[in-house]
Amino acid sequence: MKLPHALKSGHRRSGRRKPGRGKPGPGKPHRTKEPATASPTASPTASPTASARSATGAPAGTRPRRLRRLLPSWKLVAGLLLGGCAALTGAFAWVYAHVEIPDAHDLARRQATVYYWADGSRMVSVGDVNRQDVRLSQVPDAVRNAVIAAENADFYSDSGVSPQGIARAGLNIVKGEEVQGGSTITQQYVKNTYLSQDQTVTRKVKELFLSLKVSNQRPKEEILEGYLNTSWFGRDAYGVQAAADAYYGVSVEKLNPSQGAVLAAMLKGADTLDPALGTGHHQRAVERWKWILDREVATGSMSAAERAAYRKFPEPKKPVKPTSQAGQTGYLIDIVNKYLRSRGSLTGKELATGGYHIHTTFEKDKVAALSRAVEKVRDESLDPKKRAADRHVQFGAASVRTSDGAIVAVYGGEDAIKHFSNNADTSGVPAASAFKPFVFAAALEPERAKYRAAGREGTAVPAPPSEADAPSGAGAGAGPLAMSLARSLVSSGNAAFVQAGKDVGLKNVRKTAIAAGLRPESMAELEPTFALGTSTPSAVRLAGAYTTFVNAGTRTEPYSVTKVERDGVALDGFDPPERQRVMDESVALEVGRALRQVGVHSQRPTKEEWFNGRIWAGRTGVGDRMRSAWFIGATPELSTSVAMFRTKPDEPRLLPMNGVGGADSERGGVFPPLIWTDYQRTVAPDSFSSVPAAPGVVAPATGPR
Repeated sequence: MKLPHALKSGHRRSGRRKPGRGKPGPGKPHRTKEPATASPTASPTASPTASARSATGAPAGTRPRRLRRLLPSWKLVAGLLLGGCAALTGAFAWVYAHVEIPDAHDLARRQATVYYWADGSRMVSVGDVNRQDVRLSQVPDAVRNAVIAAENADFYSDSGVSPQGIARAGLNIVKGEEVQGGSTITQQYVKNTYLSQDQTVTRKVKELFLSLKVSNQRPKEEILEGYLNTSWFGRDAYGVQAAADAYYGVSVEKLNPSQGAVLAAMLKGADTLDPALGTGHHQRAVERWKWILDREVATGSMSAAERAAYRKFPEPKKPVKPTSQAGQTGYLIDIVNKYLRSRGSLTGKELATGGYHIHTTFEKDKVAALSRAVEKVRDESLDPKKRAADRHVQFGAASVRTSDGAIVAVYGGEDAIKHFSNNADTSGVPAASAFKPFVFAAALEPERAKYRAAGREGTAVPAPPSEADAPSGAGAGAGPLAMSLARSLVSSGNAAFVQAGKDVGLKNVRKTAIAAGLRPESMAELEPTFALGTSTPSAVRLAGAYTTFVNAGTRTEPYSVTKVERDGVALDGFDPPERQRVMDESVALEVGRALRQVGVHSQRPTKEEWFNGRIWAGRTGVGDRMRSAWFIGATPELSTSVAMFRTKPDEPRLLPMNGVGGADSERGGVFPPLIWTDYQRTVAPDSFSSVPAAPGVVAPATGPR
C-alpha cells in the first residue's frame, strides 16, 4: 500500500541506506529528498493535494523559503553596522588628527563701529575692545566657582563638548531657529578665541573638533583663564577684569562672592540682564543671581551658611559713557543702539564686537542748534548758585522730520558722560495738557462714525446757531463738541476734557494716543485724570505723535538709522518706515487747526510775531503742582518737543518747579516755548506754505485735501 505524500514527507530517514533500498535503477540518477516536517495535525487520511498546498494554493514551504531569500541575514546586517561604525570612527579619527588649533584672534586689530551723520560725515568711532587679560590666579575662587556653576558644572570632568547641545544647536540652525546655549566652557572659549560668531552647521562642526582637541591638549586651568578673558559681559567689557571695573569699579581680585555671581549672570546675556537697562532687566538679573548662588550650594562650592549671608542684591554702579561720546553724541548713539536692538537688527553683543558702519538720520547743524537753544535759556534764566529752585532743573528735547518720522536732533541732557539718562528718549515726565489733543481726537471720532454709519458722507456736524459763538480754534461750521473742546484747548480748561474722556471712554482715548505713536508702556492708569495728561511719553514719541495732526491723520514710526554696512555689504531691513493712516483725516485737521491757535497764543510771551504764520500745531503742558513743563510745536518740516523738569540725582521723584527762574509763580512754564522758538529761528526755512482750511468735522469723502 502507498503512503500518503504528507506522511512520506514526515518520515525521517537516517543517514544509512538499507541494503537493496533506495538504489537507483539502471540509467536513473540517484535523488536525495529534502526531509520535511509533518504538520502535527495532519490526518493519515488527509488528501495529499490539500496537505501539500497552502491556503493560497502554493506548495507547502514555498513562502517562508521565498521570504528568507528576500530578507538579509543577521550576519549581513551586523556586518554592515560594524562596517559603518568603523567607517565613521575612521573618518572622525582622520578629521580629528588633521585638525590643528589655529592662532587666537587678534582682538586688538578688530574694527570699531563707526556712526555717521545724515550727510555721510563721520560722527564717532566706538567699540574698541575694552579688555585687560588677567591670570587665573588673580581671579578669586568664588568668582570662578560662580562661573562654573552657572555655565558648566562638570567642567573639570567633561570631555570639552556637549553632544546634546551641539545636536540641538545644529537642529535649530537647520530649522532656522535661534541657537540657545548648550555649549560647554571649552566650546565657548574655542568660539571666542578661534572661530567666528556665525550660527552655521559648519561652524558647529569645527567647534566640536577644536573643542575636543583643545580639551585633550590644554590644561583645564588654561581653558578657564582664556574663557574668563575673552567672554563678553556687557557694557563694552570683554573679560572678567574689565567687567569688574564696569560693574563695580574694582579690580577682579576685590570682587566678593555675591558680586562674582552677578558677573556670572551677565554671561547669559547682558542685553537682557544688565540691571541698569530697566526694571525688567533688574528683575531678571536678581533672579539669575539668586539661582547661581543656590546652584553653587547644590554643586558644593558654597556652604549653605555662606549663601545665607548674601540676601541683598549687590547693585552695580551706573554705566559710564566713554569720553568719545561726550556732549550730545552719547545720547545719539544710545537712541541708535536702542532702535537697532528693538527691531532685532543687531544685538548688544554684535554692536560691541564692532565692524559696523551705521548711517543715522541725525543732522549735525540741527543737533547743535537744539543744544544751543537749551543752553541759552538755561544760562540766561537760571542761577542755581543763588536760587535753590533753579537747582536740578533738566531739559529734554527731540526734533522729528514731519514728512517721514526721521529723528534729526535730540537734546538728552547736559553731557552724556556726566548725565547717563537720556532725557529725550526716556519716559517719566507727565505730558500734562500736551496730551489733550489725543482726547480731542478720540472725542470727535464717534461723530465721524455716526455719519459714516448713516451713509451721510460729506455732512458736517451741525454748527451752533451763531457763527459768532465759534471759538478762535474751531473751523467754520464746526459742531458744538468740536467748538467746546477747541475753546478749552486754547484756554487750557480741564473740565471739558475730563468730561470728554468720560463720555468717549478712557480706553478709546488710550487707543487713539497709541495709534498716534505713544508707547503703551508710557500710558498712565485709566483714572479720570488720565485725560489731563498723567501719562509720561518721551520727547521723541510726543514729537512723532504730533506729526499726525499736520499730516491729516497719517504718521510714520520715528526712526534713526538709514543704512548699516559690514565688510562693505549693506544689511537688509533699513528702508524708511511706511506711512500709515491712524486717524480720520477731517478729525486730524480739526484738532490741528485748534492746535495752531494754541501754538500762536503760546508764542506771545516770546514776542515772536514773525512766527505766528509758521506754526501748524502747538501745545504747552504744565503738570500737576508744576512738576513738568512741555511745549510741542509742529511745522510742515519739523515737529519738535521740549520738556523741562526737576529731579535730584538718584531720586526718581519729580520736584516742583515753582520759583524756577526767579518768580514765585509758574514762570517756568514759558521756558520750553522759548527754547522751541530759538531753535526754530535757526533751522526754519524762509517760507512755509499756507495752512489748509478745516471747515468743521466732515466726512472723508468731501473733507479737506
